[in-house]
Amino acid sequence: MRHLPGWLGAVWVWPTLATLAVTGVGVGGAQPWRDELATWSAATRPLGALARMGNVIDAATWPYYLFMHGWVAAFGDSPTALRLPSVLAMATTAGLTAALGERLLGRPAGLLGGLLFAVLPGTSRYAQEARPYAFVALFAVLATLLLVRVLNRPGWGRRAGYAAAVVALGLAHLVALTLLAAHALAALTSQPTPPGDPRRSRGAGRPRPPLWGWLAAVLPALVVLAPLVLLAVGQRGRQLDWVDPARPADLAALPNALTQSSTVGGLLLGLAALGAARSGRRALFPVACGTLPVLLVFLAGLAGPLWVPRYLFFTVPFACILAGAALAGTNSAAQVPKVRAGAGDGGVALPAALAVVLLAGLLGLPDQAALRHSHEWPRGALIDYRGAARVVDEGRRGGDAIVFSPRDGWLFLDLGLRYHLGDRQPRDVLVVRDRDTRGDYWADECSRPAECLAGVRRVWLVIAGRPADPLDAVPGATGDALRDGFTVERVLPRRGLTVALLTR
Repeated sequence: MRHLPGWLGAVWVWPTLATLAVTGVGVGGAQPWRDELATWSAATRPLGALARMGNVIDAATWPYYLFMHGWVAAFGDSPTALRLPSVLAMATTAGLTAALGERLLGRPAGLLGGLLFAVLPGTSRYAQEARPYAFVALFAVLATLLLVRVLNRPGWGRRAGYAAAVVALGLAHLVALTLLAAHALAALTSQPTPPGDPRRSRGAGRPRPPLWGWLAAVLPALVVLAPLVLLAVGQRGRQLDWVDPARPADLAALPNALTQSSTVGGLLLGLAALGAARSGRRALFPVACGTLPVLLVFLAGLAGPLWVPRYLFFTVPFACILAGAALAGTNSAAQVPKVRAGAGDGGVALPAALAVVLLAGLLGLPDQAALRHSHEWPRGALIDYRGAARVVDEGRRGGDAIVFSPRDGWLFLDLGLRYHLGDRQPRDVLVVRDRDTRGDYWADECSRPAECLAGVRRVWLVIAGRPADPLDAVPGATGDALRDGFTVERVLPRRGLTVALLTR
């Protein structure tokens, strides 16, 4: 592909285009799931309410919400519109992965690693999700690529670019700053560029150990991020109260969780291990980038709630680079990987290497199809907000009210129906303090539900699960008020929830 004309010969082009093609298929098919509804809820608030929210919950994701606020204002809030930024970010990540692989392990390793990244089900999953994980991967690879450039040819301009990428990485997700452990290791083990070396930038001054140059770039970035870190740490208990402590078995399940396929995850892990073994010392940096963040988050997860596999998706591009080296037949004695049209000396013929990439894509097809049907986690736990909204929309009358149970927790029944119904949703009669005022995702309900329901003739009750008697499943004073004043006229179950029409 080096001999293709113009930009078509650049190593990043085909992985970028392949990722756009794969991740763009069915991008708006699956209805937004709970986490995406949280994004929609935050992005559609007035700026004042969004600022209030950052002080209460989700500070670590707040910069992404601010970006999505502007995006939604410009392009709307359809599933495709919400997910398009992630698609574009993931395609850029694939191109940067290829460019980084070329710098570290050679052009063929970068090309094959970028193409392998494009066909992973996990790439499609997080490209087709209105969450920040595609941007986290983008800035992780970009920061690493800029660090390689800084270590190869030091200069203040390059250090400033790297520092900006680190800030962007932290703004995308603070957990991704664990990647800096690998960057510190690279700076510590790198040799300073001697004076007079043509790789050395003009005006770079006297040579100094690369670690000092790295610290000079990263410390200001961390100072910029410090307020966000302090705010997010204070919210950790509320933000991650649903996360279980990490267990050793979680490490074994991580490839499956990151690639969204046990088969493809195992293939990627095997190829990455083979590529690391063949590449020798040159593989140490991508190995560190792929493993040190996992180790640090796992150890932190043993002590408190932090182990969430999708937080570590940004390590996948580094595994793909190593897998690309395996397919390219890279070894420590060769400076140029042995991918070529024919076979030779332990290298892999290019058609055979591309066939392995195609095989990985074919093995992941069932998972690709599944994620375009539902994004719910755990897989298969679909909550059909769209189906419930259709039931209400088709049967509603003027003066109807709607009640949700449960109102707290992370199911977001009210957000799901509000997203699909918009202004057509019946009056949420029990709400006395909405989420914009509270600064989070929930609402306060009136303490005397019977009084709030006075004058209402019909109530749409939306309840989680499929209870035998919807009224009996509503707890507390709300349940008492509904049971005392209403009877069930119709029960319309949908996947993951039930809609019941109640009448006086």
